[in-house]
Amino acid sequence: MRTDVKHFNCSLKDGIAEISLARPERKNPLTFESYAEMRDWFRDLHYADDVKAVIFAPNGGNFSSGGDVYEIIGPLVNMEVKELLAFTRMTGDLVKAMMGCGKPIISAVDGISAGAGAIIAMASDLRFATPAAKTAFLFNRVGLAGCDMGACAILPRIIGQGRASELLYLGRAMTAQEGLDWGYFNRVVPQDALLDTARALAGQIAAGPTFANSITKTMMVQEWSMSLEQAIEAEAQAQAICMQGRDFERAYNAFVAKQKPVFEGD
Repeated sequence: MRTDVKHFNCSLKDGIAEISLARPERKNPLTFESYAEMRDWFRDLHYADDVKAVIFAPNGGNFSSGGDVYEIIGPLVNMEVKELLAFTRMTGDLVKAMMGCGKPIISAVDGISAGAGAIIAMASDLRFATPAAKTAFLFNRVGLAGCDMGACAILPRIIGQGRASELLYLGRAMTAQEGLDWGYFNRVVPQDALLDTARALAGQIAAGPTFANSITKTMMVQEWSMSLEQAIEAEAQAQAICMQGRDFERAYNAFVAKQKPVFEGD
C-alpha cells in the first residue's frame, strides 16, 4: 500500500497503517485535496494485502477540527448546487470507502474531533479517546442539517436515537466520559497511553485471521439493509467461504496440538 501521500500523514509497519491529518497548528482541518486523497487511499486499501489494520491518529493534541473554514467553507458559500452536490458526494464517498475497505479501522481521538473529523471517528470500527477528547457533530451550528456523511444513519446505531438527536440538533460537544458511557468510545485512556493502546489492539487484529476479519467487517456493513432471514443466509455463505481458508485449518491443528494458532490471513 502506498504511503507517499501528499495531503495527510501515512506510515506502514508490521501490517499496520497509521494515518493522521496534517497542519496540527490549525487542529488538523480537512481540505478538498485531503478529502479526495483519503477517499482514494481507502478505496485502494481494499486491495492491499500488506495492510491488516489501520490507526487514524491525532496530531499535535487534536484529532481534526473538520472542514477548513477558509479553504472549504468559504468557497462553498459561493458555489452553485451542482458543485455543492459534487462536494457532498465526495465527502460521503470517503465514509463509504472507509466502511468498504475491508480492514478494521481504529480511531485514536485526542482533543478536538469536530464536524467531518467527528464523522471520520464515527465511521471507524473502534474508537479510543483521552479525557480531553471533545466530539462535536457541529453542522447545526453552521446552519446545516445534521445529516452529513451518514451521521443520521450511523450515529444512532452507535449511541441510540435520543442521544444522537441531542448531538445533531444542538451541535454540542460530547465529552469523553459521555462517549464512553454511551458506547461511542471503547475505552478512555491517558493521553500518553492513547497510541500505545491503539497500536496494541491493531497488533492483535493484524495477528489474527485477517481474511476472516475482512469478511466480518463486510458483513457488519451489508447487514444493515438486510432482513434477519437474509442476514442469517448471508452469514452462512460467508462462514462457509472462511471454512475453506487455511487459517481455519491452522486453528484446528493448533487446538489439537494444544498450541496457539499462527494465522497467515488466507
